[in-house]
Amino acid sequence: MRAALVRALLQLPPRVRLAAALEESMMEGVGVSSRAATVRRRTGGFAPPPHTLFPKPCRHVRAKAPLRISFAGGGTDVSPFPETEGGAVLSATIDRFAHASLSPRSDNQVSIESVDFSLSLDFPVTEDPVLDGKLDLVKAAIRRLRREDLGGYDLVLRSNTPPGSGLGSSSTIMVALVGMLHEFYGLPLDQYEVADLAYAIERQDLNIRGGLQDHYAAAFGGFNFMEFGERVIVNPLRIRDSIVNELEFSLLLCFTGITRESAHIISDQTSRVKAAESDTLAGLRAQKQLAVAMKGALLRGRLGEFGELLGEAWREKQKLSPMIATPRIQEAFEIALSNGATSGKVTGAGGGGYILFYCDFKKKHRVAAALERFGVTATEFSFEPRGLTTWRT
Repeated sequence: MRAALVRALLQLPPRVRLAAALEESMMEGVGVSSRAATVRRRTGGFAPPPHTLFPKPCRHVRAKAPLRISFAGGGTDVSPFPETEGGAVLSATIDRFAHASLSPRSDNQVSIESVDFSLSLDFPVTEDPVLDGKLDLVKAAIRRLRREDLGGYDLVLRSNTPPGSGLGSSSTIMVALVGMLHEFYGLPLDQYEVADLAYAIERQDLNIRGGLQDHYAAAFGGFNFMEFGERVIVNPLRIRDSIVNELEFSLLLCFTGITRESAHIISDQTSRVKAAESDTLAGLRAQKQLAVAMKGALLRGRLGEFGELLGEAWREKQKLSPMIATPRIQEAFEIALSNGATSGKVTGAGGGGYILFYCDFKKKHRVAAALERFGVTATEFSFEPRGLTTWRT
């Protein structure tokens, strides 16, 4: 009978197999089994093995996840386009991070401090927090993952960049938060599962419009070519150090000083896709092709070609919505290009946030100085090869 059960379990998908094996192995432990069922229900089917239901005590749990820049393909990861035509994005993570810290408490209170929003709140761990517009991203994650038996905790969250800056900060915070909570509760989630769960909380539980790429970029880290369709496939790219170093020498990351709600721009793009507007669909199809072309240029070290394609990606991106290129963004482009930049592209949905400029290194300082006089903050950066990292102290 036992052998037949094992053979039957091995024919199931991995997540279903894990959940079924857990329930069968806990038939005699009703308390543990019900606790596992609660965790599985909240995490959308991710069931922890028995030994992780009682995690080791700790003083702090930490997590950090890198922000990303998107070179091409942004928008093709936003529903309904990937379901109908398939999406593709080329992106890389950089040395800007979302940080999360958890400290257990001796009572049943949860305290949250968001440094980015200058907000603090608390509530009992025994109750689902009310989603009222105040730190709902954090509260929604806790609703999914909380366990009353481990007591309360203090959370502190912050990011290196302001929310709405176009580097995927809100989704990256969600990945860091899910990663930290899974470390605290002992949930054995891999990179895909962390990204899946972070996406489900932000896009489905909270109905915040946006794409898929940010969660997977933060979870995996590094240079990635991502494909979106019936499922998400993350293809890590092995790029020579000399190419990465030269690319860092050639790029400027410039903050316009304007943050925005990307959901408004994404809603406009989505409505245009549903209405089958020719310019928007043409722009999205071109983005897919450019993501493939830029991947090839990057892997072969053809950075001059990469820079030209970056400019083409910006021209095609503007077709997605008239809300993407504001007068201030257009003026910043004119200043950068007239002072020696080869090309550039807004890193997020548009309307503000960061612009990525490609420059000849010998002219880079002049481009930066001219943009600074205009009121745009120009900074250099490094690429970050690691994705989500969690640890205990």
